[in-house]
Amino acid sequence: MNNRYLTPLTILSLASLIACTPTRVGDQVVLNSPATWQHAANAETAQTAETADLKTWWQGFNDPLLNELIDQALAANHDLKIATARVREANAMVTVAEAALYPSLDFSLFGGREKRIDRIVGVPSGQGIKLITPTADAVSGGLAARWEIDLFGSRHLEAEAAAAQAEGSREGLHAAQVGLLAQVATNYLELRGVQQRTGILQNNIALQRERLRTLQVFVKAGLANEADLARQEMLLQGTEATLPGLTNAEQNLIHRLGVLLGEPPESLGSRLAAVGLLPKQAPTMPNLLPADILAQRPDLRLAQTEVSAAAASLGSAQADLYPKLVLSVSGGVGALAVGGFPSLADSVYALGSGLSAPIFNAGRIRAQITAADARLEQVAANYEKTFLLALEDVENAFVAHRSANDSLGKLTEAQASAEKAYRLVDALYSRGAGNYLAVLDAQRSKLAISDERAKAETAVRVAMVSLYRAFGGGWTVDSSVGGSTRSR
Repeated sequence: MNNRYLTPLTILSLASLIACTPTRVGDQVVLNSPATWQHAANAETAQTAETADLKTWWQGFNDPLLNELIDQALAANHDLKIATARVREANAMVTVAEAALYPSLDFSLFGGREKRIDRIVGVPSGQGIKLITPTADAVSGGLAARWEIDLFGSRHLEAEAAAAQAEGSREGLHAAQVGLLAQVATNYLELRGVQQRTGILQNNIALQRERLRTLQVFVKAGLANEADLARQEMLLQGTEATLPGLTNAEQNLIHRLGVLLGEPPESLGSRLAAVGLLPKQAPTMPNLLPADILAQRPDLRLAQTEVSAAAASLGSAQADLYPKLVLSVSGGVGALAVGGFPSLADSVYALGSGLSAPIFNAGRIRAQITAADARLEQVAANYEKTFLLALEDVENAFVAHRSANDSLGKLTEAQASAEKAYRLVDALYSRGAGNYLAVLDAQRSKLAISDERAKAETAVRVAMVSLYRAFGGGWTVDSSVGGSTRSR
């Protein structure tokens, strides 16, 4: 074969090795996923929930104002803006890393004038030869190209690491969105619960004031004593003392919602200060199997991308042990003009290749490989830990929801009993067989049970929000990121 074809064919053969990455490291982790949830009410019949239900779970409350607040938060929340900017930054870094896979081409242009005493020229004159130091004008320009052939996949693995980090930034955005939706819904539901309890407390205070006035009349008539009056005054003052705490909680929740919506804390006062009731409806129970949360929870997807990035970085570090081949080519033109002489112009070009391999670097490369391997061990362990924490998160949410539901059921029965007792006492009083104080006491007991029931209703709805947050609800799964086995 003609020798002039050997060099191009050799280069093409080496370039074909770019796709081969002998230093690639496995990036998957073994996760022991249980078959079902331990505390789910429907653990035996759990099926995968529709992604659309998870994406817009808050609409299950059927509360237009809550929907409006969440839309506003998604558009203006500052944490989401920060996470979005991080995604843009990470995507740009992918372009930076991938650029190293291609040749670089640089243009240069230089011009100048110089006069040096070591350049003396003899010029004929009327008195013989005259020695002068001429002024030289030089102009040059050209192009230079350089390409490092990625023989052992180092640059490809660096690009893969950058791509995994960019994917991680997108999962970070999803995680911020999931957390934001849960915070807005939780604070809104707690606000409505506090406002409902405030209304009940105000009715209770009014009732106790009425009882105090009644006792004052009875004391004057000799039908009650001063001790009964003092006890009622103490009860009224104690009840009134709880009102500022609820007012403070209401204002704090309004301010928190304002910040979550990207507004000054006081901006939502007029929209939320009006007393509202808790939503009558609630989303249906999400049904995901434990293995399904690997694809749905953004924190797990983020942990998986960290494993992929660390594995690629380890492979890139190992590739530094092997030789590097660099091809270069340059060409250009230049002109030199010396005062009093015709200018000289010429074009030049150069072709070259270089091969470098590490021989001695005081253990730097080996240390970098050890550090990268340790980093991979860290993120792999963190992935396993994150999965266990996710399972704990879901199980705790199931327990909280069941406990709140049980409490609500008991309090609902208690409220029915209190209502029945009040009707009986009121009926006796209407027939003249009872006293007015007994009626007021029965009504106060009924209000006390109503307050506890309002707290239980809030807890049930907040627990449902926690369930959807634990399942990673609030965004659409574009692609599944799973982890099965890690190979090293």
